Amino acid sequence: MPVRKIITIDEEKCDGCALCVDACHEGAIQIVDGVAKLVSESYCDGLGDCLGECPQGAITIEERDAPMFDERAVAAHLERQREARKASAGAGPTQHPHVGGCPGAAVRQLTPVGAMAPTAGPGSAGGAVEGAKQPSALTNWPVQLHLAPVQAPFFHQAKLLIAADCVPFAHPDFHRSMLAGRVLIIGCPKLDDTSAYLDKLTAIFRFNEIQSVEVAFMEVPCCHGLVRLVESALEASGKGLQPALTRVGIRGDAQAL
Repeated sequence: MPVRKIITIDEEKCDGCALCVDACHEGAIQIVDGVAKLVSESYCDGLGDCLGECPQGAITIEERDAPMFDERAVAAHLERQREARKASAGAGPTQHPHVGGCPGAAVRQLTPVGAMAPTAGPGSAGGAVEGAKQPSALTNWPVQLHLAPVQAPFFHQAKLLIAADCVPFAHPDFHRSMLAGRVLIIGCPKLDDTSAYLDKLTAIFRFNEIQSVEVAFMEVPCCHGLVRLVESALEASGKGLQPALTRVGIRGDAQAL
């Protein structure tokens, strides 16, 4: 076997967060018995995209005897994973265990909540406030870009809304006018690792049949970086989608561009 660069995982340091699983576009890493493991050396290209995702510093690159990186084997491996997810989604369960060790990051496909009954409040007859509470339109979990698996079942045939994480706080009608009927991913182009965002978005577009993409971003200048990230990821993925753009003001007004 040739000597080449390949990752090694220190299982003593690994806490099973699974960020490296999502960062590996070749599917070379999986969580087994609560820790990350390299499932096949031929799936690892040795470039180390997973290194920056590991908060515990459990992944390093070394040079040693290892089988050559096999692109055809990777393609077949990813296709098997995709088919397994489709079969699992078609079987009817609404909750899919995330590969990570955190229960809060479990992948879920949700049914939007129906309209709620009017609530009691001051100043209304009999203590009831006219109208109903705004129901939730959220259909997927997790929503944070770093946490969402590249090939989560909810990405299949998704109408994808990629929102800056301030948008839902600023826009008063976010659930009804923006989120309804869409799969949500959020992130901050100023505070988060944009290179990781670019890689993650490119993989999501490349490995899923996305129907449409809308980007909702704040009017502040730095937030337009989210638009550039999505456009760059779409171009890198080879998909011919053009994102719809919505700019949200800090006082909550929204404008389609």
